[in-house]
Amino acid sequence: MATRTASPAEKLTATATEPATTEPATTEPATTEPATTVPHARTTGASAGTTVSDGASGVDEPAVSRGKTSIADGVVEKIAGMAAREVPGVYALGGGFARAFGAVRDRVPGGGGRANVARGVHAEVGKRQTAIDLDVVVEYGVAIQDVSGEIRENVIAALERMTGLEVVEVNVAVGDVHLPEDDDDETRVA
Repeated sequence: MATRTASPAEKLTATATEPATTEPATTEPATTEPATTVPHARTTGASAGTTVSDGASGVDEPAVSRGKTSIADGVVEKIAGMAAREVPGVYALGGGFARAFGAVRDRVPGGGGRANVARGVHAEVGKRQTAIDLDVVVEYGVAIQDVSGEIRENVIAALERMTGLEVVEVNVAVGDVHLPEDDDDETRVA
């Protein structure tokens, strides 16, 4: 029977069921001899993802299983806060006290100088899921249910795209409505 040697591309696209070998590929039935693995062979495929052979066991493992990624609550809160602020009709995040305290802190030299993007956001982050609570102030005249729905959609999309976490819920609490004549000392968060 004829034998053929695997091309370099075929060797690189070996899957977990076909570890990369140094033996030439054949059309003959497989023998009982163990295949020699290529140490630390890295393979990529559109559907399989990246796999890494440890060289010792000859078994490819997904690269994502070779370490741990943890995402702090504060990171999730900042992403959610930025995503909520992007929605038209959101005037600010945070309750009245938090906004007043933040406005004073922002004016004090060395007190921060810029708005805290996580103000009014609370996140509970697990290994694979997160839940978000938002306190918002909406502009007068907007449809609150519509704005709340847009906030949920934007926050979920941003968090799932950036963190890979499943967002199980986004609770939106509208604590105030901003009236045009309220523009005295409040700082608007854009």
